[in-house]
Amino acid sequence: MARIERFEDLEVWKLTFEIANDVYDLSSREPFSRDFALRDQIRRCAISVFSNIAEGFERDGNKEFINFLAIAKGSCGELRAQMLFAHRRGYITEEEINGLLDRVKQVSNQVSGFQRYLRNNEFRGRKFV
Repeated sequence: MARIERFEDLEVWKLTFEIANDVYDLSSREPFSRDFALRDQIRRCAISVFSNIAEGFERDGNKEFINFLAIAKGSCGELRAQMLFAHRRGYITEEEINGLLDRVKQVSNQVSGFQRYLRNNEFRGRKFV
């Protein structure tokens, strides 16, 4: 297995980055774009997922990385809840919500797997080398 040197190389980070971009596109459309509170919150939430993965990676220690992954996973749940509400308000179509929910659930599962991997890995991070 190749060693990951940058958070940008993590597949889960790439996926969350694309999801955030899609959330921005969806929330830019009318009437979603005029619901300032939901629009801004869902955007912050989407950004939080990939940002916490990146920040945890850069901390250079598995224990801290696991903690930031937990925050990212929590943001996945928040993002799903907000997307469901946006769908209920008629801002997101059935097809869009289903695709987004599937991808966010995939991220949540990947983050859980990544946490398990880090907990069981003997290498504790670059900070401790």
